[in-house]
Amino acid sequence: MGTGAGERATGRRDGELMNLDQVEKIAEAVLYEGYMLYPYRASAVKNQQRWNFGVLCPRAYSEAQNGSDAWMMQTECLLQTIASTRLGVKIRFLQIVDRSIGKLTRPVRELTHEWEPEFEIVDKLDARGQTHSSWQEAAEREVIVSPLHPADFLSRKPVLFEFSASRELEPIRDASGLIVGVFLREWKEIAGSVEIGVKDCGEGLIKVTVRIRNLTLSESPHWWSRADALRYSLVSVHTILVAEGGQFVSLLDPAQELQMLVGECCNVGTWPVLVGDAADRSTVLSSPIILYDYPQIAPESPGSLFDGTEIDEILSLRILTMTDEEKHEMRQSDERARQILERTENMPPEQFMKLHGALRRLRPVDTHGSPEAR
Repeated sequence: MGTGAGERATGRRDGELMNLDQVEKIAEAVLYEGYMLYPYRASAVKNQQRWNFGVLCPRAYSEAQNGSDAWMMQTECLLQTIASTRLGVKIRFLQIVDRSIGKLTRPVRELTHEWEPEFEIVDKLDARGQTHSSWQEAAEREVIVSPLHPADFLSRKPVLFEFSASRELEPIRDASGLIVGVFLREWKEIAGSVEIGVKDCGEGLIKVTVRIRNLTLSESPHWWSRADALRYSLVSVHTILVAEGGQFVSLLDPAQELQMLVGECCNVGTWPVLVGDAADRSTVLSSPIILYDYPQIAPESPGSLFDGTEIDEILSLRILTMTDEEKHEMRQSDERARQILERTENMPPEQFMKLHGALRRLRPVDTHGSPEAR
């Protein structure tokens, strides 16, 4: 796991825990946006190359590409503080995991840590009526900076983190229970830093700056393809800032006297908005996807579909029209895709009706000739 990860904040009241749960749901949706696109099959052209938002490549690769691929992300926002204010920061991202299929030279009954069976990498392997194929999965990573008084960040060095390269085997068994193949999952070493800075703006107001850098060392980045670079990248990077005893300023709708300071905030590759319960200003989500203040997961949505600008009803209906062969491939491509398929196929009719649309709010009609009334 990563180094430099601090302790989680404790002692929160029930309402604060509920607010944090809402934030996590929004962050989860952001984390997996674009993870896999309809028709959710590995063979689909649109899934041959990942296009996730918020990718931070290694610095060496970014510079070799003249900066066309970012290696640094910066969040800046304003925070109103009091003497007891504490600021905590959490960085979340995905790491690409290569999943290969290995066919054992000779079936075995069990795998052990001391001995690895001989196998060859194949494109596909049939076992128990299922076809297993190679694919790119993703592992969730996070770096947590424990809450501190904002002034303490002035003397704090950047938090360094590292996730080591590794590989693991998962058995694939035949109908008799023998292991005839393995899922080989491998991921590269990645490293980076989180730098948190504050600037006093007067009258208890501070500017908070969070910079995330990909510091992974790499060999011969000039010869890399983008697919190679993604294996050493931070993917779907986003930042959660939580102020205990403080209130963030909306960058979308600031008070008039704060508009100039808001205009001076420089956000690079990310978009900070208020999240949680409406009118609560203790938490900011800074993500590579443009959101509005207090975004919400639609209560009618049965679950994430990953597809950008997703329309649950249309995507769900299109999933049901897929052929049996297409559904079979979708089921075998990825565990999260399998969950989407099973959830959609088992969705009751009344749930489908809810996906058709919902009326959120009514407002009075201006009958005195406003453009809206005409």
